[in-house]
Amino acid sequence: MNGLTGMEKFSHLEDKIYLTIEYAKKMREEKERLEREAVSLRKTASTLLSEKSVLAEKIETLLSERDAIQLKVEAMLEKMTIIDVEVAEVVGRAGI
Repeated sequence: MNGLTGMEKFSHLEDKIYLTIEYAKKMREEKERLEREAVSLRKTASTLLSEKSVLAEKIETLLSERDAIQLKVEAMLEKMTIIDVEVAEVVGRAGI
C-alpha cells in the first residue's frame, strides 16, 4: 500500500467501511430473524407442554377406566364360574 496515493488510500478505507456497514446490517437482520425464530419456538414448546399435560391427564383417566372395567369383568367371570358350579351340581343331582 505504500505506492498508493492519499485518494486511493481514502477510497480503499471507504470501501472497507461500506463492507463493514453491510456486514453489520446482515448481522442485525440475522439476529432479528433468530430472535423471531426463538420466540416462535418458545410458543411452540409452550403449546406442546400444555398438550402433553392434557394428554397425560387423559391417559391417567383412560388407565383408571381400564382398571375399573377389568375389575368388573373379573367379577362377572367369577360369578359365571359360581353359576357353572351350581349348574354342574344341579345337573349332577338330576342325573342328566
